[in-house]
Amino acid sequence: MDEPNTDVIQGTMDLLILKTLSLEPMHGFGIGRRIEQVSRGVFKVNPGSLLTALQRLERAGWLDAEWRQTDNARRAKYYTLTRAGRRQLDVETADWTRRATAVTRLLRSEA
Repeated sequence: MDEPNTDVIQGTMDLLILKTLSLEPMHGFGIGRRIEQVSRGVFKVNPGSLLTALQRLERAGWLDAEWRQTDNARRAKYYTLTRAGRRQLDVETADWTRRATAVTRLLRSEA
């Protein structure tokens, strides 16, 4: 039996990262783990894709980053949402809601 696809839906990684960081600053591993936990395992985050997305969001000015010590005394890059990132989260949330509503309407329609 085939396993269900647990990849993050293309185009939603930015939204999931921004939402996760709206709660508190985190390092990359923590972001991926939080997304997997909150989605109850529906989404599995590929570390390479996550790193690429974090770099893109930082370049866009939506995230700030700084090196810090983790709870287990390792160095990790912690990401924080910027004011522009909060605005982008609002934009992406509205766009996702619009798209999800449209898909729901299509699934409920009768042929």
